[in-house]
Amino acid sequence: MNSARRPSRRARWRGAAFLLPFGIPFLLFYVAPIAYAVVQSLFREERAGGIFGKPETVFAGLAQYADVVANPDFRAGVVRVFAFAAFQIPVVIVLAVALVLAVDSTRARFPRFFRLAYFFPYAVPTVVATIMWGSFYSPDLSPLTSVGLRINFLDSSLVLFAIANIGIWTYCGYDVVILHSALQAVSPDVYEAARMDGANELLIALRIKLPLLRNALVLIAVFSIIGTLQLFTEPQVMRAISTAVTSTYTPSMLAFSTASNNEYNAAAAISVSLSAATFVLSFGFLRLAQQRGWAVL
Repeated sequence: MNSARRPSRRARWRGAAFLLPFGIPFLLFYVAPIAYAVVQSLFREERAGGIFGKPETVFAGLAQYADVVANPDFRAGVVRVFAFAAFQIPVVIVLAVALVLAVDSTRARFPRFFRLAYFFPYAVPTVVATIMWGSFYSPDLSPLTSVGLRINFLDSSLVLFAIANIGIWTYCGYDVVILHSALQAVSPDVYEAARMDGANELLIALRIKLPLLRNALVLIAVFSIIGTLQLFTEPQVMRAISTAVTSTYTPSMLAFSTASNNEYNAAAAISVSLSAATFVLSFGFLRLAQQRGWAVL
């Protein structure tokens, strides 16, 4: 009976053929570049006879990774990224939860309009959003100056939080959509039963809706961890606005700057190190969430 249920060889090949439109680009444009970067990171260029000698590619093993760890610009960039994540991730999650609970309430007016309004910033290109906020942050252009609040958000002590605010404004609506989709999957009978038991809208939000959002909250937390560790576009654009943002402000910017100097092997080592850290942190957080019972992903 088991052999009768087993798909034939032709059926298996037919199923594999349906995967080709996805599998081939995935291998060519995702797996292959990663493998190439890993290989590149194990080599380095050396010049015999000084800086004017002919460059020669030699096997360096893990020496490139040791240089990455010893690089003060890389370590400073990692500290900035973690400070960015410690501020941005909790704020955007708390704000997204508050907004989705408000828009999902039975007392909410025009819920469709507000869902679209929350999502609209995510549709704005990141470069455009950064330029727009950069103009707002500039002491010479900010409307806050006209009311007597002359705060230089582009100063070195505030620019990281200014960049984090751009991320909050951009991605909060995206998280609202994910959380609202999770609530839409809940049967309305659950809420109706709670109302029959005397629960008001606040109790329903705190005791029913919020626990049901745990899986979605873990998902957006993982997305946020991955996104913050790869922080690049916002600070790269802010370089033209603030002198406090350098070309090595984040690890991603350091990799880009290193590659721009034709140091491709060193840039590959930085990129692989950043990818490994992203995988470890996101996977570690997901495992922690599963062990604590926060999610069943």
